[in-house]
Amino acid sequence: MNSMLLFHGSEQIIKEPKLILGKENNDYGKGFYCTEQEELAKEWACKNNKNGFVNKYEINITDLRILNLSDSKYNVLNWIALLLKYRTFRLSSPIAIDSRDYLINHFSIKTKDYDIIIGYRANDSYFQYAQSFVENTLPLRGLRQALFLGQLGMQTVLVSEKAFKKLRFISAETVDCSIYYPIFVNRDKTARETYKNEISKSKSYRDDIFALDILREEMKNDDSRLQ
Repeated sequence: MNSMLLFHGSEQIIKEPKLILGKENNDYGKGFYCTEQEELAKEWACKNNKNGFVNKYEINITDLRILNLSDSKYNVLNWIALLLKYRTFRLSSPIAIDSRDYLINHFSIKTKDYDIIIGYRANDSYFQYAQSFVENTLPLRGLRQALFLGQLGMQTVLVSEKAFKKLRFISAETVDCSIYYPIFVNRDKTARETYKNEISKSKSYRDDIFALDILREEMKNDDSRLQ
């Protein structure tokens, strides 16, 4: 596969995306956030309950360095470490702050080594789950379940100038918020309910791993207990 079709949901038509316009505090830092799922992009286009556009692009990925966080060689802590690095968290306790720093230092991946990042997106509920994990109130198992059960979709993020130069705008289509905003809201609601239902089946956290355990035992990325 030498090319990919990407979709970007927005309230605007974006014919020439620019890396410099990206925000630093997004899930994976500054970049252009897209998805390979057109229907998902339509939901994102209407997330503010306004009509939007789904922008369609093609990108030649020959010679591009791609970090795919869904690959089996990565785990959920690699994802959360990047989230902790780039997103803004309000952490009140010394344990939470130490846990954040430890996860970033030992599980974060150098995104500057890549042109494209493929990974899970963190909407509001998932952002809260990540924060609960760092604050030591949600175990690793619960965080992993939330991530995989939610079906919130994968995002493909262009993070280098080289990737932007290979991106070609194809078209833009108007998206009706009366159709896609309810779908957007329902996806998040379903993710929350599915997560709560699954967690309620768990009888005990006795054998679970919490952020404090990772910190105390100085677990590393290759620790079999984290797989």
